[in-house]
Amino acid sequence: MAMLLRTHFKLARTSIKENRGRSFLTCLGIAIGVASIILILSLTGSVSNLVESEVDEIGADLMVVRPSSTKDSVTSIVEELTSANSFQKSSLAISDADTIKKIDNVTAAAPIAIGTNTVVSEKNTFESVPILGTNLDYIKIEPLPIRYGAFLTETNEENSIVLGHTLSLALFNTINSTVGKMVTIMGEKFMVVGVLDKIDKTINFDNIDYDNAAIMNIESLDKITGSTQIQQINVKAANTDSLQTIKEQATTVLTESKHGDTNFTVAYGDEITHPAGSLFSIVSGMLAIVAGISLIVGGIGVMNIMLVSVSERTHEIGVRKAVGASSRNILIQFLFEALILSVLGGVFGLILGYVLAFLLSTITPFSPYISWEIIAVSFLTTLVIGIIFGIYPALKAASKDSIDSLKHYR
Repeated sequence: MAMLLRTHFKLARTSIKENRGRSFLTCLGIAIGVASIILILSLTGSVSNLVESEVDEIGADLMVVRPSSTKDSVTSIVEELTSANSFQKSSLAISDADTIKKIDNVTAAAPIAIGTNTVVSEKNTFESVPILGTNLDYIKIEPLPIRYGAFLTETNEENSIVLGHTLSLALFNTINSTVGKMVTIMGEKFMVVGVLDKIDKTINFDNIDYDNAAIMNIESLDKITGSTQIQQINVKAANTDSLQTIKEQATTVLTESKHGDTNFTVAYGDEITHPAGSLFSIVSGMLAIVAGISLIVGGIGVMNIMLVSVSERTHEIGVRKAVGASSRNILIQFLFEALILSVLGGVFGLILGYVLAFLLSTITPFSPYISWEIIAVSFLTTLVIGIIFGIYPALKAASKDSIDSLKHYR
């Protein structure tokens, strides 16, 4: 059997060498599809690692309460991350954070509301600035690095604001002399009490671009907008062992305070990565469909080139059958050749995919994610493509009559 496989390999290698141009183009079709899948899986893994690492940095004692949706998951997640008014029907209220904080072993509870508005400084005006409304506990849960000034405190929380690094530069052309200056939002004046250091985390479980955001007390945000809706409530537990108990108690007290309404979810651990990780998974799934289509096109290329090869080598098939080769031997020979073409394309695609992933990592925060699972998926995919699209030409070659084949000349 081993000798037979070696013979098939030599015959396939000879055929590929004799038709280098068309073999290369056939492999290229497979390579593009595999490279697309590698790139998508690498980016998906990178995003998951980014969010999970942020949760790990904050601590395993973190829990979040979010409004649930009656819509399907895809629509809900997309709206959460793309609409400033995605929580207009949120069942959560500012007072829910105070209710949760009274639970045993809860050390901090911070409500989060995000809106967009125009911010005006003495020098510049910027529209669609993301504004985060929260309370004093937020800094205990999310340890934001303060470059100048301070975060919101009991003495400065009213009509005070903290600016992100990039936003401060955009509004005042500086960060080191911004503290103490005034900005205007919807006619209301706010004093800058702090400026964040550069964070550069556009993807996180809070869905906040801190560098471009402004942070204020949630009551102040409610005052200027008049319709603040809670995106989520971040909760910090005294220890990880109490998380399940806190989750159960939080569910009970919130349900009671809302007179039986359970339109909210309480999550901790891996569940926290929703919705940022979930949205990227949805997008990745859509892109994977496109990559799958390109793989099918590549597979059709393999089938086409193998059908041409069968037609050109009809006399060879007749000779082999005349000297004792069975139809099974012929089938394996041509199927083996299709597999080699497909696997070669898969290897090229694997290399190309990771080269693209490394290039992309130079301009984005996504580091290439390499795992044996991704490599195994790409390898198995090429094998399946080779078998599916190689079986018909192989069967056609095996079914040829030896006498008729001997009469055929190129």
